Amino acid sequence: MRIQSVYVVVGTMLIAAPGVGNAGLSDRVDALRQIATDVGHVIGAASACREISRPRIKAMTDKLSDLIKNSVANREEFSSIQQAFDQSTAAGQRTVTSKQIDCAAADRDLAEMERIVASPQAAAPPGAVPAQARAATIASPPPAPAVTGASTPPARTTPAVALPQSPPSAAAPATLRTLAAVPSAPAATAVLPPIFAPTTIAAARGITDDEIRFGISAPFSGAAKELGRQMKLGIETAFNRVNDAGGIHGRKLRLIAADDGYDPARTAETMTQLYEKDQVFGVIGNVGTPTAVVAAPYALERRMLFFGAFTGAGLLRRDPPDRYVFNYRASYAEETNAVVRYLVKIRRLRPEQIAVFAQQDSYGDAGFEGVAKAMRALRSGQEGTIVRLGYKRNTVDVDEAVAQLRKNTAIKAVVMVATYRAAARFIEKTRDANPTMIYTNVSFVGSTALAEELKLLGPKYAAGVIVTQVVPAVDGYSSVILDYKSALSTYFPGEPPDYVSLEGYVTANVLIEALKRAGPQLDTERLVEGLESLRDLDMGLGTPVNFGRVEHQGLHKVWGTQLDATGHYQPIELQ
Repeated sequence: MRIQSVYVVVGTMLIAAPGVGNAGLSDRVDALRQIATDVGHVIGAASACREISRPRIKAMTDKLSDLIKNSVANREEFSSIQQAFDQSTAAGQRTVTSKQIDCAAADRDLAEMERIVASPQAAAPPGAVPAQARAATIASPPPAPAVTGASTPPARTTPAVALPQSPPSAAAPATLRTLAAVPSAPAATAVLPPIFAPTTIAAARGITDDEIRFGISAPFSGAAKELGRQMKLGIETAFNRVNDAGGIHGRKLRLIAADDGYDPARTAETMTQLYEKDQVFGVIGNVGTPTAVVAAPYALERRMLFFGAFTGAGLLRRDPPDRYVFNYRASYAEETNAVVRYLVKIRRLRPEQIAVFAQQDSYGDAGFEGVAKAMRALRSGQEGTIVRLGYKRNTVDVDEAVAQLRKNTAIKAVVMVATYRAAARFIEKTRDANPTMIYTNVSFVGSTALAEELKLLGPKYAAGVIVTQVVPAVDGYSSVILDYKSALSTYFPGEPPDYVSLEGYVTANVLIEALKRAGPQLDTERLVEGLESLRDLDMGLGTPVNFGRVEHQGLHKVWGTQLDATGHYQPIELQ
């Protein structure tokens, strides 16, 4: 509602207000519908702006709710008025999301409504009925005659107020004051549903009556493209499954993908595309640590959900946690701690016999720091030298790392924090010179893609290579694995089971459970509160998923797997 239309709202409010008699039934309902339409437009625009606080919107909605609640006579009237309000709220939101107006204008309109309601002495423009007279008309109706045994409130006989035919160009601050002046009316006999719940009008971007849109920024080209493809595949498998079962409270889930090429320089562009052009509700399954360095702050600044990223980096696991960032998987610190302890306790290596082969960026840094922390714990807090070998992101140039390893003949194991092609190339170039070398990888490597690369090289390159996992073995027969395989074969026939797509599938199902619990009136704050209340969620993983206000990582378990000579993963115990 723009300010020029305030007079229309005033006139209709005065007709519709409880105790204003003589207006016909049709006029009264039409007036209420016009109020709901005009005020809904302001509230809808405000609700599309995350910087406008929800309590402000709720306060104005409650004012409107009181007016309507005290004026409707039955469910039919209620439904008609609610439909007008919902449609106008959606239209108001679209004026912001389509950039017809900005959030500053939406805030000004809401502030004007607040000022009018809060200022009983606000002056009316020339020619308007004096504000005090209007308030008196509403607040002091003549007493109604007593009706013995009546089940409905008696009719009032206050004179009707005519609706202005054309609103003046100036603002009409006295008009909306009627929201504050509406008195309580006797309770109606009809039991009506709750009117205009605040969550209804605060619908978030990316949500329509029949759809909830999520985005994923991941590599769909370049050296790490298989990671993005598999993550997307797993999420879409879960989304398709729930959609075929009717969706979430009648809404279908949709995933929109943007290719960042595993390049943080492109991530700002893909996140902007998802947020501004595609209007997604939140992001799920973003791939990578260096890209998360860009993507997570972008989401946080806009209070947008950043869920289930395919990374174990500490930057997404702050203490206390960032409100809008949730992780399904174990961290790199937990993965590397598990494998370092395995090498020392089970394989009987000394800490100084373990090197790290890591990508030269924040992903590699996160993995290296996890190894260093595990080493300190094993050395009772004492620091020690750790050989770090490296390569540049989005390349397979490992020659310098290979040369470095040749100089360190004491090394017996390499903890690899790499992507699948670089890891395979490093193993290829070092296996012959070090036939007993133990190679381990964190889950981000892309287990299936790594196995395929090594099988092409030959059995000796695959045999014995260890990968820590954040999901159970895909060759197992647990309920979650069987459900995943069944859904994958249904929606993507011919696609083999894969650890990355399994992680995407499980991650999406955790989100789906939270969406179900959040209810049909969905927004980001309600979903965050729902996620933080998830306790002991049994996903069939053998360990429960738990979130809380100070716990935004659902799972901490790490599984061990090892390739055999045929390129198949076998489970191993890490403890």
